[in-house]
Amino acid sequence: MSGIFYGIGVGPGDPELLTVKAINIMKEVDIIIAPKTEKKDGSVALSIARPYLKKDIEIVYQVFPMVVKFEESTAAWETNKNEILALLKAGKKIAFLTLGDPMFYSTYIYVYRLLEHEGFPIETIPGIPAFCAIGSKLGYPLVEGNDILSVIPATADPEKIKQVMAVTDNVVLMKVYKNFSSIVDTLVENEMIDNAVMLSRCGLPDEVRISDLVAEKDKKVNYLSTILARRK
Repeated sequence: MSGIFYGIGVGPGDPELLTVKAINIMKEVDIIIAPKTEKKDGSVALSIARPYLKKDIEIVYQVFPMVVKFEESTAAWETNKNEILALLKAGKKIAFLTLGDPMFYSTYIYVYRLLEHEGFPIETIPGIPAFCAIGSKLGYPLVEGNDILSVIPATADPEKIKQVMAVTDNVVLMKVYKNFSSIVDTLVENEMIDNAVMLSRCGLPDEVRISDLVAEKDKKVNYLSTILARRK
């Protein structure tokens, strides 16, 4: 019997924002794969999904290096791939959990690429990205009319970020934890700071909202932080 691999987006943090399809699949699978980094013991994605898991579900933790290009750390990725393949060959139904949406800046994308030509069925279940949840939570329209929205990873080349922000109407800035201060400066330069807001750990118990980004620009920012901004 052949196994099946599911990639499930668990959304930004609130367990009630999971889709009905995601919940139904998680109740049926044999194994949950919970991704984590080397520096953290737990899995945020797993904590979000846990209310819907079977009591006897098998949970497999896999460590994924935080690198820009996964090809640069092939050993860890191959180890995880082989572990997944062994479970699939044993006929297991596996759900890989990921924050937000599986096809949006997700570790799952790399896992999917490693498995897509291995002959096993794969189904990807979409989830709500953090910036969509933040917009709804704060009553902050992401785009209106003919607005152009740019989604920018703050870890990108600073000059490239400035070029995009110079021509776009609205921005979503993700991964702002590494260079928050310089991102705030760029928002000021592009006259977006007055309409900028940041939410950290959206939907989780320790969620934090920062509206005055300039006053907080030297603050250490949580990894799960997203900025929404638009021009005056």
